[in-house]
Amino acid sequence: MTKKTTYIIGILLTGIIGCILQYYTCCKNCDKYKKEEPVKSAITKVNTPTPTSLGFALSDPKGGFDININDHFNFKGSSFEILKPVSSKLDLSIDKLKAYLNTHPDKTLDIIGLYKSSEKNTSAFPNLGIARAEAIKHYLVDHDISSKQLNCKDQLNDSLIPNSDGIYLGPAKYHINTIDISDDAKAKAAADLQKLHDKIQENPLNLYFATGSSSLRLTPEQRVKMFDIATYVDKTDDAEIKVIGHTDNTGDFAKNIQLGLDRANTIKGYLIKNNIPASQIATSSQGSKKPIASNQTPEGRAKNRRVEVTLK
Repeated sequence: MTKKTTYIIGILLTGIIGCILQYYTCCKNCDKYKKEEPVKSAITKVNTPTPTSLGFALSDPKGGFDININDHFNFKGSSFEILKPVSSKLDLSIDKLKAYLNTHPDKTLDIIGLYKSSEKNTSAFPNLGIARAEAIKHYLVDHDISSKQLNCKDQLNDSLIPNSDGIYLGPAKYHINTIDISDDAKAKAAADLQKLHDKIQENPLNLYFATGSSSLRLTPEQRVKMFDIATYVDKTDDAEIKVIGHTDNTGDFAKNIQLGLDRANTIKGYLIKNNIPASQIATSSQGSKKPIASNQTPEGRAKNRRVEVTLK
């Protein structure tokens, strides 16, 4: 190999080595000078549950009658008071129902109130479902539908979803029945009502108050009795609820008469709030005249401070 050739090869090797060094010391690190792509923030989509919406829907396959609209009787959570005003479309449908029931005495309507176990029941009835059914029944009665053709029932439904304002849209279902209206059937129904009357009279609903108080404390068992009373009144012509206030013998006799009447009127107001017509409730007071226990002990006096709810 000549000296000139060796020189040329040396130059070539030097160039190759220089290129390799440049790559490792410069170009390979060029990535860090590149503009970084902005990191896209992850947007978490919140799935808002769709509110339950039950329209006013009922039909009678045996009679060819049908109503199915999207309008509702609406209630706030833990409430049994219908939110008003209701829609004109709903009122027109109720007029249609009234005409059908009036011309078909063999038909009855079950009103099935829906409720969730998480809702608080402040009504006079065993649960919020019954209370909502009673409120709807009262609305229908105010529109001249006979309470004898209306039955209140309940159904627990924990899948109900309120809207964003905490309102349940139409938490009720409806079912039309065809009943036997023969003389034998009417006689049996009358006998059943008499049994219910006797049951209420034999074991009246007693509501108790603290000393000097007219505030109400209601137990689940008392709510069941209240529903029995409301049911009897619904199905019986000229039925009347007697609400009688009683006190212990502490204090002035005349003041106790007034206190007993105040307590009776508290219960009357409570019944009216729970959709029992005021015209079917009579109040009076016995003061301390009719104790059911000894006034010599605190326990006896507590039993005597009561309001008795019974029937005429």
